[in-house]
Amino acid sequence: MSNSKPNTDWRIWFGLSLTAFWLLLGAGYISNSVGWRNFSSLPADQLGSFLEGAFAPLAFLWLVIGYFLQQQELQQNTNAIADQGRQITRSAEQAEIQSQRMAESELHARQQAFMQVATMVRRQLGSISGLLYLSSQGAGNDGDVSPEEMSRLFSQQAGSDDSEIFSRRLLELNITADSPEQYNLFYGTVVRARHSNHFIFAFERMLRRAAQVDGDHMLRDAIQASAHGFVYTIAKGHQTNAPPELANIEATGMHIDLTVTPSDTPSTSPANTET
Repeated sequence: MSNSKPNTDWRIWFGLSLTAFWLLLGAGYISNSVGWRNFSSLPADQLGSFLEGAFAPLAFLWLVIGYFLQQQELQQNTNAIADQGRQITRSAEQAEIQSQRMAESELHARQQAFMQVATMVRRQLGSISGLLYLSSQGAGNDGDVSPEEMSRLFSQQAGSDDSEIFSRRLLELNITADSPEQYNLFYGTVVRARHSNHFIFAFERMLRRAAQVDGDHMLRDAIQASAHGFVYTIAKGHQTNAPPELANIEATGMHIDLTVTPSDTPSTSPANTET
C-alpha cells in the first residue's frame, strides 16, 4: 500500500524558511552584538520593544501568506460550486431528455392503442357501409344486386382485413350518379339516413381520438384519405342538405333491428322530390 501525503503549498514552505532564517538572524544578532546575558537582563519595556520590532516582519509575512492561502481556498470553493452547478445543469438536461423520452414512449403507447381501436372502428364502418349499400342496391329496394352477391360481398369483407369493400362501391355509385341520385344514395330513405348518420358519428369519433394522439395530424390525414374518409366527406355534405328529421341522429337513431325488414320507403326532401 502506498501512503498518499497531502501536498503542502509552496507559500507555507517559503514562510517557514523565511521565519527560520529570520530567527537565526535574530539569534546571531543577539549573540554577537548584545550578548545573551545582557539580553536577558534588559528591562521589560526594552525587551518588549525589541521583540515587537523583531517579530513584526514575521507577523506581516504570515498575514500576507494567510491572505493568499485564503484567496486560493476561496477560488477552490468557487470552482467546486461551479462544478456542482455544471453537474446540476447536466442532471437537469438528463432529466429533461428522460422526460422527453417518457413522453414519446407514452405517446407511442397511446398511438398503438389508438391503432387497435381504429382497426375495430374501421370494421364497424365497413359493416355500416355494407348496410347502406344493401339498403340502396339490394334486390327488393332500389338496386339489382342479388342476395347471393350481397352475401358474397359480406363474406369477403368478414374473411379479409379489407373493411372498405362497400365504401369503394358507394364511391363508384356516387361518381356515376347525378345529384339527386347521389343524395338518395345516403339520405333517400329513413333507413339510409340512419346508416349515414351512424357512419358520420362513428367516423367523427375516430377523428377526435386521432387528434388526441397525433399533433402533426398525420393519422387524421391518412384516415380521411381512405375510402371510409371519402364516404364520410360525401355523406357529411348531404347531411347538411337533408331535412332535420333525417339529418339529426337523435331522430333517426343508430339502432339496427335485423329481426324485421324495415320499410325502406323514399323520403321527401328538397333534393329528392318526386314529380
